[in-house]
Amino acid sequence: MRLPSIATLFHPLQSFSIRGGIHPETHKHLTSECEIETMPMPALIRLPLQQHIGAEAEPIVKRDDLVLKGQLIAKARGPLSANIHAPTSGRVIAVGHFVAPHASGLPVPTITIRPDGEDKWGPHLPRLRPENAAPEEIAAQVAAAGIVGMGGATFPSAVKLNLRAKYDLTTLIINGAECEPYLTCDDRLMRERAEEIADGIGIMARALGVKQVFVAIESNKPQAIEAMTRYNRALGYTFKIHVVPTQYPMGSEKHLVKMITGKETPARALTADLGVVVHNIATAHAVHLAVRYGEPLIARTVTVSGHGIRRPANLRVLIGTPVSEIIAHCGGFTEEPDRLLLGGPMMGMPIQNPRVPVVKGTNGILALTAAETPEAKTMPCIRCGRCVQGCPVGLTPFELNARIHAGDLEGAAKVGLMDCLACGCCSYNCPANLPLVQSFQFAKGKLSERQSRKHQQEETKRLAAARKAREEAIAEAKKQMMLKRKAEMAAKKKAEEAAAAAAMPPPATATAIQGEATP
Repeated sequence: MRLPSIATLFHPLQSFSIRGGIHPETHKHLTSECEIETMPMPALIRLPLQQHIGAEAEPIVKRDDLVLKGQLIAKARGPLSANIHAPTSGRVIAVGHFVAPHASGLPVPTITIRPDGEDKWGPHLPRLRPENAAPEEIAAQVAAAGIVGMGGATFPSAVKLNLRAKYDLTTLIINGAECEPYLTCDDRLMRERAEEIADGIGIMARALGVKQVFVAIESNKPQAIEAMTRYNRALGYTFKIHVVPTQYPMGSEKHLVKMITGKETPARALTADLGVVVHNIATAHAVHLAVRYGEPLIARTVTVSGHGIRRPANLRVLIGTPVSEIIAHCGGFTEEPDRLLLGGPMMGMPIQNPRVPVVKGTNGILALTAAETPEAKTMPCIRCGRCVQGCPVGLTPFELNARIHAGDLEGAAKVGLMDCLACGCCSYNCPANLPLVQSFQFAKGKLSERQSRKHQQEETKRLAAARKAREEAIAEAKKQMMLKRKAEMAAKKKAEEAAAAAAMPPPATATAIQGEATP
């Protein structure tokens, strides 16, 4: 089928240039024409209590509890935490620890559910009519549904929807770029669920009270562009479809803002400081389901791809489904993969244990063969500047790397280490095949560890000083109490002596004595 050209769909909007970026092989052809299919019920569901950037959720169920689909099983704890709901009905068989969907492979607090096969819904969240609902009601519904950023950042979506109270917001940008190679789940979602996504966009725009809405889609997704163009209006908002170049890392929110508005977000500032909020396409779909139908976030679309997968696919899977069961559903491996990733090949998380579960931020499962991840011999840096050309943030990666290897982590932080996106453009461009991004992540971890240790030391000193001050205050209070008691006892003794003296008869006079002696 001949795809329509971008020019025939609509008049393109003005785009602004961004620095850096790369053009890796996309490999999207493996799944771009695979319609979203529903994954069968897994044998076990494992739900880590931290599927968001904040504090882990607090479990409100215990072992042997029976739960229903959509039931709240762990409550958000803290402003950046998120609720967790049961993806299906069944029995809680453990509230303990299980291996994390993380490169560390360390165990994390996890609720494990054995599905009963009935998939029976419990009470839904109360439905809202967004046309009449207040912005605060919409944000509260999104928070109750446990929705987080589904592009991978997992920032609680309700927090962003509440930014209108603090910032003067004008623009909502919906991120449909999906710039990571291999991944096509957002592309398929736009093609197949455009009307529902549009409704979710309108709901978010109403909650934020913005004046304009852009949907950013990379130019290599003409069918998604066409679908979203057909459904570009909801709740009184008309969305402008903004076609952005096919370039990595175009999906970075700060770069999308620069590309669409021309405004550059300062280092360590928020796009909200510029009046702009960015949400993901899949997040918009989840908001639609939560507000219109009262469905919490219990499932998501995942791309399963790589030449190590026998049957690449786009699947709608329940949150908590083990990766091993998803791979088995896709026919297993064609060969032992050289690398198994959650997410895309540039910023994805390598995992060693395929039993780890899919979480809210998982947008891809990749099994890459040795041919897709060729080993290259590392060589000394020749300061060619290719890493600088590729860096979308404008850093000098070779200088950062030199300072890190010299042990000068503070110096690396001064020249921009903490502004690194960990996008991997520098490593991809480096002709010496240096693991630059890994070095930067290591340095960030070390700095974080140092800061944590420093904070602990300062906190220990503060607590010790507070304890000393408290003990001194207690000692002084005791001293004052003893002095008060001593003064009270002295006063009491003096009063008793005075009373005793007043009660004694007056002494006899000499005249009285003589009178008593006269016959």
